[in-house]
Amino acid sequence: MKKEGERAPREAGVLLHISSLPGRYGIGTLGKEARRFVDFLAAAGMRRWQVLPLVQTGYGDSPYQSVFGGSGNPYFIDPDTLAEEGLLKKSELSSCAYAAGRVDYGFLYGRKYALLRRAFSRFDCADASFRAFEEEGSFRDYALYMALKTAHGNQSFDRWEKKYRFRDPAALEAFLRENGAEYRFWLFVQYEFSRQWQTLKEYAHARGVRIVGDLPLYVAYDSADVWANPHLFKLNKNLTCRKVAGVPPDYFSATGQLWGNPVYDWKVHEEEGFAWWIDRIRRAFALYDTVRIDHFRGFDRYYEIAAGSETAIGGRWRKGPGMKLFSAAERALGRLDFIAEDLGTIDDGVRRLIKRSGYPSMKVLEFAFDGDPNNAYLPKNIGENSVTYTGTHDNDTLVGYLSSLPAWEYERLTGILKPLLREAGIAQRPAGVKSTARAIARLALSVRSALAVLPVQDILLSGAETRMNVPSTSGENWQFRLRRIPSAACAARLRAALREAGRL
Repeated sequence: MKKEGERAPREAGVLLHISSLPGRYGIGTLGKEARRFVDFLAAAGMRRWQVLPLVQTGYGDSPYQSVFGGSGNPYFIDPDTLAEEGLLKKSELSSCAYAAGRVDYGFLYGRKYALLRRAFSRFDCADASFRAFEEEGSFRDYALYMALKTAHGNQSFDRWEKKYRFRDPAALEAFLRENGAEYRFWLFVQYEFSRQWQTLKEYAHARGVRIVGDLPLYVAYDSADVWANPHLFKLNKNLTCRKVAGVPPDYFSATGQLWGNPVYDWKVHEEEGFAWWIDRIRRAFALYDTVRIDHFRGFDRYYEIAAGSETAIGGRWRKGPGMKLFSAAERALGRLDFIAEDLGTIDDGVRRLIKRSGYPSMKVLEFAFDGDPNNAYLPKNIGENSVTYTGTHDNDTLVGYLSSLPAWEYERLTGILKPLLREAGIAQRPAGVKSTARAIARLALSVRSALAVLPVQDILLSGAETRMNVPSTSGENWQFRLRRIPSAACAARLRAALREAGRL
């Protein structure tokens, strides 16, 4: 432990979601490729692995829209591990084999669940550890919700029979008696995910790598979260949304972002001592070592839009719970290792909340080069209590971003960058798009932030075709995958850069 007054060590990490790992099953899994990536991080001197929410995704494939915010994604369960456990035959694994390339969620939906059901057919539900998992009850609402959703042809819960939509206790008990196998299948996938994730996390810890996870501010409407707790959200009497979440026009979108998530009734949450949130945070820290809170500004003021609106332009700002929530959580759980995602529309209220909380904020170097000397993302304006990124999952890759700039803007950027590199003592000089991207990555490592995180795309200097997400769009997002784990030579170069930046 560090002594009182002693600075925390400056560290570095890599942003790569599990889905983006290479492998033979169409999407990254928690198996050997994940362990090989941990080995790469350890060899490079990277102490953190940042992932996106690990949740089960639904329509649109976004990890920020899940059927249950506390779930693990069944797609990430490693078939090879199931085979080692005797739940699958090696000859059956080929049904999920998929040539290297972008994630095909349609293929996965058709094949992966069929494979998991086959594994479940051989699983002993009387196993003591599974019985304990079931009796603990954390996934009861989720498994019941998924069984009901399956019985209703995967329709949203607002289209279910009234007795199920409004959670009539007798109807639910009768349904559970008649559909126990389906209920336990969904418990099984969460049980297997939890076991495989814990094994991977322990593997990372043994190699000095800690996991940075992601907690979305909002949950999806069509989710066990809302179905089981409708009083905590601004819904109509028929349980449809009355108000939905989003953000006003900003850097990413001229018409704002209309997310569609139901917004919280914060008055009710406060009356209940924020119990639902405390449980949600407890779950997050059981999965991760550090948690990035997505859209932190929403805890100060949040933007709500009338359900049915076509854009987010006509929304209104409302007061959030502020420090009341975080004080309640820390009284219950102790000091929390949060990162506050404070990007987008920021005002003095958000700044005060971040200062009061003490949580590190985020700095993105891709936003630093507008020519404003007071730009908050310039290295001189970045303090220690922060996490610096070249970009996030919502940004283009550095190479993609630089390649998209008109000539005059690219020249302005390199004109700003060159003196910053000199001030930081970095020998790298911009001499083309890739060398400029490499220089910005080196600059990110040099800043005062306690933690610097590089998306793997910016380490590999890959282009816009490897971008993870374009906000306010659908159809092409969340599909990026590595072709292979970065090489030992890449790890050596990174380690040298970290040593030079004082992050080893």
